[in-house]
Amino acid sequence: MNLSLNGPGLWYVTRATGIVTLLMLTFSVFLGVVTRSRRSTRRLPRFVLVGLHRNVSLMVMVFLALHVLTTVIDSYTNISVLDAFVPFLSQYRPVYLGLGALACDALIVVVVTSLLRERIGFRTWKTLHLLSYLCWPVALVHAWGTGTDPGVAWGRWIGYGCVAFIACVVGWRVAIGARPNRADTLAP
Repeated sequence: MNLSLNGPGLWYVTRATGIVTLLMLTFSVFLGVVTRSRRSTRRLPRFVLVGLHRNVSLMVMVFLALHVLTTVIDSYTNISVLDAFVPFLSQYRPVYLGLGALACDALIVVVVTSLLRERIGFRTWKTLHLLSYLCWPVALVHAWGTGTDPGVAWGRWIGYGCVAFIACVVGWRVAIGARPNRADTLAP
């Protein structure tokens, strides 16, 4: 049995894991914005949102690792491990692949510092965690510039949907930003 290191199988897995990573990253950013708003309900307490955000973020990393792994082992594009983590080295679509490497590196920093939050302190963690807000648009540009799916309508609509979803949650966050949380205004 001959196991090929290129071909449509790896290409489909790379595409699928990239799409799932983008969708999950979008959901993780959404959960981060909602969690940061400090809003909660009796049906959905804040600790549930925090746990969901953490777990979705870890799943983002699993799918990102699969995306990078399948990209590196697929010999069709000749992308090395170094290309996947050091921005703008690749001969293959260097700008867009470099943006993907930047987003990947920033996500690694966010996850590692989140795991080390007790040791590095809240202020340092919070400052570094803000990188996650930059990862999403950089990852989206990477997907649109490197991937083949934005060339078809459904691929573009996935991207447009992600943009609309984040625009709505950011708009909501800005709108409620000045208003105090109802629980904060209730007298004891």
